Amino acid sequence: MTEPAARSTTSRVVRVPALARVEGETALHLRIREDTVTEARLSIYEPPRFFEAFLRGRAHPEPVDITSRICGICPVAYQITACRAIEDACGVVVDDRVAALRRLLYCGEWIESQTLHVHLLHAPDFLGHDDVVSMARTHPSCVERGLRLKQAGNAIVEQLGGRAIHPVNVRLGGFHRTPSRAELRPLAERLRVALDDAWETVRWVAGFEFPDARCEADLFALAEPGTYAIESGVPTVLVSAGTPARRSFPLRDFEDHVVEEQVRHSTALHSRLDGRTHLTGSLARYAISGHLLSPLALQAAREAGLSDPPPASGAVPGEVCRNPYRSIVIRAVEILYAVEEALRIIDAYDPPAQPHTDVPTPAAVGHGATEAPRGLLYHRYVFDEDGLVTDVSLVPPTAQNQGAIEEDLRVHVQAALARGTMSDADLAHLCERTVRNHDPCISCSAHFLDVNLEREAGSA
Repeated sequence: MTEPAARSTTSRVVRVPALARVEGETALHLRIREDTVTEARLSIYEPPRFFEAFLRGRAHPEPVDITSRICGICPVAYQITACRAIEDACGVVVDDRVAALRRLLYCGEWIESQTLHVHLLHAPDFLGHDDVVSMARTHPSCVERGLRLKQAGNAIVEQLGGRAIHPVNVRLGGFHRTPSRAELRPLAERLRVALDDAWETVRWVAGFEFPDARCEADLFALAEPGTYAIESGVPTVLVSAGTPARRSFPLRDFEDHVVEEQVRHSTALHSRLDGRTHLTGSLARYAISGHLLSPLALQAAREAGLSDPPPASGAVPGEVCRNPYRSIVIRAVEILYAVEEALRIIDAYDPPAQPHTDVPTPAAVGHGATEAPRGLLYHRYVFDEDGLVTDVSLVPPTAQNQGAIEEDLRVHVQAALARGTMSDADLAHLCERTVRNHDPCISCSAHFLDVNLEREAGSA
């Protein structure tokens, strides 16, 4: 709903109290004066959830299950990241076959989560629809394809995790139970169908119309030698200006580089990387590790019009895709890659001798990071001699991305105003699209949009 107000040629404030088609509760606040954007805020107003506080005093196996409750869309990301951090503190390395099962489980989450965003949340923006319900009337086969893909991802998570939401089969050192080859065979059959659906998804989104845009934030993702990073890797930065163009640092130094701060307009912390705005997620992953995608996924990327990602050595910032509107194409390519990778792991699967490795009680500090669908997720745990948590830090991708999203809001609206006068509805729609490009995961809920536009009184 848009509230009527006096029209002004000098100043106006656009507020979007509840943003639709994102996961969680957030609002937009935009202030324009004399056709210049003076303020752009993404205000996350959900109550603080205090996970870091109530993890203190817990025994070292407990964070794996507790942190999965942070997100119903990406519980695997939290579980695997917690496992890696706690196992790091204990000096434990899991069996290669258990590690492969973890990657398979994570592929399932990538498939279902990226599909949710591409088909149900983001695609309506490109096809002129307010929501997926109206889009289903004109593009029923596309919505049905998205639902099939999501179900395929859910099936992987359910098989390995015990259930599709908040899995219960993951534990420190591996799993409570590992499947037989026969139990994975139906997944492979389902994934072969999903591979065709993933190809069609790439072709579909490649045909969308993409406005010209460029995100100047530094790109930040994990890099893993020889493979597209998902469940492990080294934090790597591709800077937008200056030299060196690409640099990495040890995971234990994460909080020396990524510094969080509280801002008045959000209950989520904001982060800066070495004092600069940075962006995690699909754009960053493709820029940093895209050359390590499978030949099939790289072929799909080229056919979809994405430029070849630069190699690890001598990467030049200007060579990478920085258009946030095209992130939907990269997500579709990542769906294809995750389906193919899941099939590869299943075909090569050899059940481990034991479902898990014992993880002794630590008295140390552990660090872990993985690539959640929306970007780099970091955990740090400090344990005392009894193996109880004394301190913890959880840094999710959306908290890191807020600064880049707000800068995109300012830049995109400013460019639109320079092209001519915009109606209130068009301005609000542009702001929503700009935010949804980055698929912020604020919590597991969605709301209908209620737009309030306030104009300051002035000369007519």
